[in-house]
Amino acid sequence: MYSHSLYGFALRFLQNPEDANDVVQDTFEKLWIHCEKIDHNKCKSWLFTCANNAMLNMVSRKRRVIFSSYDNLPEIYGNYDSSFEYKQIVERVISCLPPVQKSILLLRDLEGYSYKEISQMLDLSSSQVKVYLFRARNKVKKQLIQLNIAV
Repeated sequence: MYSHSLYGFALRFLQNPEDANDVVQDTFEKLWIHCEKIDHNKCKSWLFTCANNAMLNMVSRKRRVIFSSYDNLPEIYGNYDSSFEYKQIVERVISCLPPVQKSILLLRDLEGYSYKEISQMLDLSSSQVKVYLFRARNKVKKQLIQLNIAV
């Protein structure tokens, strides 16, 4: 039920289909191992939390720059020009965000999850999610302004 959205989240974060598949597979393996301990009502949150932690571990292990792939950029980043160059610039700017801010930005603006759902997935309070999201959006806007891109 959640494999498609979990894979999409991992793919946008890692920008590598093989790594995204590995994260999803490992996450569901952990779910299978711990299925007796997990509240079935919180299964979705547990899956996304587990996947997020696995992605952060993968990134820190590989110590590489990650570029995200965004199909739809929300209007909060300004007048969206569908040109390939603009999209690439925004992707690079977002890729420079700290991992937690990047995860929250992906979950909220691209996956459409609520603050409450994100707070459960990432084990943060709703107000922390709002603050991280606010900071992430401001960093993206600031970088785009510095690059002389209309925001």
